[in-house]
Amino acid sequence: MPRAMWNGAISFGLVTVPITLEPATESHDVHFRQVHVEDGGRVRYQKRCEVDGQVLTEDEIGKAYEVSKDQLIPITEGDLSGMPLPTARAVEVVAFIDADSVDPVAFGAGDYYARAKGAVAAKPYTLLREALSRTDKVAVVKYALRGRERLGLLRPVGEALSIQGLHWDDEIRSPAELAPPETDVSESEIEGALTLMETMTVASLDDLDVTDHYTEALTEVIEAKAEHRAPAAPEAEKAETAPVVDLMAALEASVAKAKESRGEGGGPATVHEMPKPKKKTAANKTAATKTAVKKTTVKKTTRRKSA
Repeated sequence: MPRAMWNGAISFGLVTVPITLEPATESHDVHFRQVHVEDGGRVRYQKRCEVDGQVLTEDEIGKAYEVSKDQLIPITEGDLSGMPLPTARAVEVVAFIDADSVDPVAFGAGDYYARAKGAVAAKPYTLLREALSRTDKVAVVKYALRGRERLGLLRPVGEALSIQGLHWDDEIRSPAELAPPETDVSESEIEGALTLMETMTVASLDDLDVTDHYTEALTEVIEAKAEHRAPAAPEAEKAETAPVVDLMAALEASVAKAKESRGEGGGPATVHEMPKPKKKTAANKTAATKTAVKKTTVKKTTRRKSA
């Protein structure tokens, strides 16, 4: 079971829900060590004081704010714990908003599960979860984690509550600078793109092959080297077609290819008229099992402006 990374409570009006926060995701990445190519020795990093050259342990290392190159202001854990911050030990519910009103670009500041802490938390936890489940709203929350105050959304996920961290508005770049030069797009080209989207539409991610093929292939390379054999040969890839300059021709070819991949027959695709909506049928879910790695090989928005 993942270790709790934060202890506190959800503050919902006068209702308090004791919780712990745990990571909502886990990494299955294959990690490498840096080694000396000549002799295979591990490359180690040491934290060394630039004044006396002494190698330091974690207990000997503190924090400081750099005012200038030659001036540092030491900051102790007592300084941080003594800050007048209401969210230091609370996930404060500040408002409720429609679930689809947040721009997805704001997400990505950490995903966590809130676990009810103790029997006393069970009833208020369940109450908040059920109340959120009966609406299309989510709770906007503020909380302090890893040395800073954060913004997030509290929402029900199955039988649990989750917190999705949000970036503050001043952390999100404006997309205006990324816009391409103005250009005209015809209605037939837009209809072609819509037809392609319709052809490629599935009911959910469960209908797709979402296997991490890169990690599977990397695992096979590592296992093969550990067993002193050649890795399995990759499947032959289809020859790449030449780039299509005409946009309509590219869309028609894409629709035909998408239909072929779904097992749909038919002649050349036409994309000048939108097809009647089809009832979506779930494709057989592709098994997304990953090759086990042997132990001997791998140890396997909106920021409130501060006054």
